Amino acid sequence: MIIKTERDLEALKEIGRICALARDTMAKSAKAGITTLELDLIAKDIFEKHGAESAPMGEYDFPGYTCISVNDVVAHGIPSGYVLKEGDKVNIDVSASKNGYFADTGMTLNIPPVEEKLLKLQEVAKRAMYKSIEKAMPGTMSNNLGRAVYNEARLHGFNVIRNLTGHGVGKTLHDSPENIFNYNERRGASLIREGHVLAIETFITENDDYVEEYPDGWTLKTPHGNYVYQFEHTVVVTKEGPVILTNGEEADFFDPFI
Repeated sequence: MIIKTERDLEALKEIGRICALARDTMAKSAKAGITTLELDLIAKDIFEKHGAESAPMGEYDFPGYTCISVNDVVAHGIPSGYVLKEGDKVNIDVSASKNGYFADTGMTLNIPPVEEKLLKLQEVAKRAMYKSIEKAMPGTMSNNLGRAVYNEARLHGFNVIRNLTGHGVGKTLHDSPENIFNYNERRGASLIREGHVLAIETFITENDDYVEEYPDGWTLKTPHGNYVYQFEHTVVVTKEGPVILTNGEEADFFDPFI
């Protein structure tokens, strides 16, 4: 989507705040002893309170209000009775709509104690997202965003998932550009324009570079069980620089992206 009016921008800011609130509230509650279903219902309550709807549930009939992926599950994890325990890696992916406008955000956290290698993987994934966001300027090509992610990953000895991508967002959950790869994929690259709304997300992995879908039709894992860390923000491209819509109002108290 390309923003055309102030109404567009204000509506996107509103749904961005709602998604960020759900993400951060879930993250603060993600402790040993809680189930992923209980985390998902936190998002349900926030969506209902603010007049928003779950995007994966509404658009794809996904069996959860959010996607919660634990340990070797990379994405599209289905909320369940699984009880989080010490040492778990948890990805929270929140997308929702209100009044026809969509936002999308995600983060990966660890339930302590955490291996040093995984802490580094988490930090690189977070930093790679910001490196990519910095490139989101009018006139650049989408592959330049992916190049920034790939370079940051390889600098620290990690890899990227090649068949999961960022994307446009706004009037639909998956808008134009269809794919913003995590590497320098020139084929099909799109010109980034002023007003473009992008869901910029990174998938940084220990080794494997692709994911496979499991028989439930949703769950995505790497072939060899490698952990993957994902971070995502919804961003508006402006002449002055990218504007993040999913920073959240509680950043000073809990900001997983700092």
